[in-house]
Amino acid sequence: MNPNNDKRKKIVIALVLATIVVILTYIFNNYVFKQEPIAKNSFYFNTIIAIQLNDTTDESLIDDCFQIADTYEHYFSRTLKGSDIYNINHAGGAPVKVHEETAELIRYGIAFGELSDGVFDISIGALTDLWDIPNNDGTIPAQADIDAALTTVDYRQIVVEGNTVTLKNPDAALDLGGIAKGYVADRMREYLNAHGSDEGFINLGGNVLTLGQKANGETYHIGIRKPFGEDGETITAVDVTDRSIVTSGRYERYFEKDGRIYHHILDPKTGYPYDNGLNGVTILSDSSMVGDALSTICFALGQEKGTEFLSSMPSNDFLQPTLAAETTLQAIFIDENNDMTIYE
Repeated sequence: MNPNNDKRKKIVIALVLATIVVILTYIFNNYVFKQEPIAKNSFYFNTIIAIQLNDTTDESLIDDCFQIADTYEHYFSRTLKGSDIYNINHAGGAPVKVHEETAELIRYGIAFGELSDGVFDISIGALTDLWDIPNNDGTIPAQADIDAALTTVDYRQIVVEGNTVTLKNPDAALDLGGIAKGYVADRMREYLNAHGSDEGFINLGGNVLTLGQKANGETYHIGIRKPFGEDGETITAVDVTDRSIVTSGRYERYFEKDGRIYHHILDPKTGYPYDNGLNGVTILSDSSMVGDALSTICFALGQEKGTEFLSSMPSNDFLQPTLAAETTLQAIFIDENNDMTIYE
């Protein structure tokens, strides 16, 4: 017997067995153990929340996320009677004790106000109420009313001491709409990760937060809506893994009068919607809260100043631990002609 033949036979057998193992592993991973994603929708913060999980069949995790949204709505909503923000806005300047996370989010709002030199200002509530863009059928407020509302806008007049919040101007009102959804999405992700789910996505009214990657190992392909396009029409798409995608734009909530667009992103210095040549700004970040705030700030600043802002992010001690984690921050600026400029 030729010992070389025996050796070759053993090698062939080993290769065949290895191939069988690879094939069986593929079959088990892709067929035997493959499970369908679970998904549910609900309605909070006046928007639809959609959650899909790819690595579990436990629907209670999604239900718990909706309960998280309900809890935060009772903290952060300015229109829900009895919420923390509602109570602050109707206290006439008296101190109001709030939940710990409400105080934390207000601190974040103040910090982003400092970071942007007042471009982002959570004390804009009186101006937001005056314009009431979601329900406005084309009425431009009187200049006197705008001027009066502007006197109440100044984030530096918000005092947070522990869990107690005071508005120095009794006519002022908080509006956390530029930051709350991102904060909530981040908390949902933390909950899901802590309970063993890290594949799927959260869509909180257009604030998309992907969890890990797809079950097949691919990235998520997330479309960015075309400004003023048809429903479902996209202008571009991004491939992301475990990232947040947040857009602020003048085409989200607006009315048109005499050929001009009046949208919901209001300038706290003029009292009117920003008119800076942009249709929208999309921020890709690790934190949805950061993306929420920065998309508003960059939209407000315009493309040139917004890019400069991102390139040399101002200092803010309170935000530094959060911003330091944003090692791969990206932005997509879409001008009024729908031409795109990418910052990364």
